[in-house]
Amino acid sequence: MFVRRFGRNSVEGYVNPHMYLQRKGIEVLVASSAEALIIPYSEIRAVYFVKKFGADPEQSQRRLFSTRPKLGGLWIRMQFLDGEELEGVIPNDLRLMGQYGVTLTPPDSKGNTQRVFVPSDAMERFVVMGVIGRPYRRAKPGKGKVGADQIRLFRRAAAKGNSN
Repeated sequence: MFVRRFGRNSVEGYVNPHMYLQRKGIEVLVASSAEALIIPYSEIRAVYFVKKFGADPEQSQRRLFSTRPKLGGLWIRMQFLDGEELEGVIPNDLRLMGQYGVTLTPPDSKGNTQRVFVPSDAMERFVVMGVIGRPYRRAKPGKGKVGADQIRLFRRAAAKGNSN
């Protein structure tokens, strides 16, 4: 995981993906010193969940989609407080919107960054660009079931075809 901070050094480290979002900030185990830190949300620009440490994820990834995304969900564009923009896809389920920010899938699905968490405090603007895929639908009653009348219908048609 790679934490990009506003106007300060970035932090490479590890988090518990189920419990890293704390009330006061993000809890990080720093990779270089094995020190546990809580970084306040007001200092965080974005948290990049990466496959490998080393390269700066902001420099090595695309920020915007070149075409309409293929991954289902809400296609969003956000503008950071410093004016830069980032696009991504979030699930089409507003119950998954976190109280501290939003986690998105970035445009470059084959790159080093798998997910990006952006705190609400770091966003100037948040826009839904489009809905990708179908919304959740309930199955219509009786749809897909084969009834007894339908089977008889085919038997009658087959019998008529043989008699001609």
